[in-house]
Amino acid sequence: MATHPLDFKPRWYRSTMFNAFVIGLVGFCAPGLWNAMSSLGAGGQQSPYLVNAANALVFALMGFFCLFGSVASSKIGLKWSLVIGTIGFPVYSAGLYLNNRYGVEWLVLLGAALCGISAGLFWNTEGAIALGYSRPEKRGKYLNIWLIFRTLGPLVGGAIVLALNHSEAEKASGKVGYNTYLIFVALQCLGPLIALFLTPPEKVERADGSKVKILKAGSFWEEVRGVLDASKKKHVLMLLPLFWAAYFNQYSGNFQVYYFGVRARALSAFVGNFASIMASTAMSALLDWKRFSVKSRITFGFYVAVVLHIVAWVYGWVIQEKYTANPPMLDWESPGYVEGFFVMILWGVAYQALANWMYYLVSTMTGNITELNRLTGILRGQESFSQAVAFGLNTRKWYGGRVPLAVNTVLLVLAVFPTWLVVRQHEPITKDDTDNDTLTSSTTSTVEEKIAAADLEKALT
Repeated sequence: MATHPLDFKPRWYRSTMFNAFVIGLVGFCAPGLWNAMSSLGAGGQQSPYLVNAANALVFALMGFFCLFGSVASSKIGLKWSLVIGTIGFPVYSAGLYLNNRYGVEWLVLLGAALCGISAGLFWNTEGAIALGYSRPEKRGKYLNIWLIFRTLGPLVGGAIVLALNHSEAEKASGKVGYNTYLIFVALQCLGPLIALFLTPPEKVERADGSKVKILKAGSFWEEVRGVLDASKKKHVLMLLPLFWAAYFNQYSGNFQVYYFGVRARALSAFVGNFASIMASTAMSALLDWKRFSVKSRITFGFYVAVVLHIVAWVYGWVIQEKYTANPPMLDWESPGYVEGFFVMILWGVAYQALANWMYYLVSTMTGNITELNRLTGILRGQESFSQAVAFGLNTRKWYGGRVPLAVNTVLLVLAVFPTWLVVRQHEPITKDDTDNDTLTSSTTSTVEEKIAAADLEKALT
């Protein structure tokens, strides 16, 4: 058994905290700022349909590359997967700039394709890094650092958009000024440079002297089989409805375009992220609360997420029906602005709390970063497929928004029972698989398959 010196002091540039800030800053520059544009509704455009079609392409490609991104990262390493994964974001933003200023459409679609491919690698990799570099008992803390930085992207992006789009001329519906996109492109170009500072997992130095647990890379087809085997595990299959339902609400962008002017959308995007950060922090604090067992925290977090979604979606339906009957165009000075704004607040809070909870749950299903890379890739892949379908569904107006809302509501309802079964029988892994620095893929797979089979048998009895 390996021993770890009590007086070990990690070098700052190899520490888990330094790497948490690296992955956080990269998340800020890449998906964070991408989300900032998305939170404006339709990427800040006047009509949502071209951008929704482009986003459907982004997430369709992203889903595939998320799912099998662990195969690539096992060959080129997590660091270079992260670097490559940031390249497509500024190209997509450049496409939005040209479309906004000159009406050019081809770069929007090309940028969407490049973004989907690179972001698939990024989304697969960042979750494994954020959750796998730290010790299991500190994952809630590092999860929160990662997700707060990603939320800061929309927050800072919203501040930029609000500063450039707050005049009287932006009261009505329309699109944001083209200068907005130039700032986003410049900031997103920093992503690959920051990613170069990431420490490879085998060189990470934890405060207690322990090492990040890594599976020895097999052949290409062995890695593909590893992903497919992980995808077929019963607890993963039972969580698929949740992975889809959690990220299906792309109608929120259309909701803003339909009913809010440009500067009202900018204000909503800016202020709404404060609520998301608070939701992320609160859920992460709950999941790291040492007074209760990990099992109890996961169970309580599940019920909190369910209650938040019930409140958010009941309120969302009430306001949507009101707007469908009498469609408004709201500015922040309009009397009805606050009630519409709270739809976005509640959707954002419910989503952020559930996202934190899901990643924490997945992180307790394994004790090594290679298997965690596969599991987060599956989660991200299904999330991406879900968003591809959701954006495709929102390329047209369906009965005043009722159809996408109904589909999302049904998915959420269907996800509750199988997720509850998984939570009920889940036995969290709260320490690394072994004190050996590397493990073999076959050993881990066999043990986890036995655990999953036993869990399902208990759940159904």
